[in-house]
Amino acid sequence: MKNLQRAEKLVKKYGFDFVKIPKNEIINLLETEIENYQEGSSEYIRLLCGYLFCIGDKTDIPLIKKAKYGINMDVGCMIDWEWLESLKNDGKETEYCYSRNKLIENFIEYYTDFRADEWDEY
Repeated sequence: MKNLQRAEKLVKKYGFDFVKIPKNEIINLLETEIENYQEGSSEYIRLLCGYLFCIGDKTDIPLIKKAKYGINMDVGCMIDWEWLESLKNDGKETEYCYSRNKLIENFIEYYTDFRADEWDEY
């Protein structure tokens, strides 16, 4: 299964009720993806990092950074820098970063009705 399809499947499985999404499962999926990155679209790993941001806290910063900076530049560009800043700043809006609530709202808006067939995967 290609990365876009895996992302779509994950959105359908978990949705956006971040209280009910099992954080340890997301961590395990992300760690596995970092170790065995599947070439192609970076959407799947971005989604995993986004879920971890939405349900996470400061303790998740190192794992999101590992995904952002440890695979390749394409992946790094896909993972939002603001997620890391928001976690560092306890979700507060700063001069350079929206509030955590706004970032979560943007994440939900982006992935609502996400469909793999609407994107070209290289």
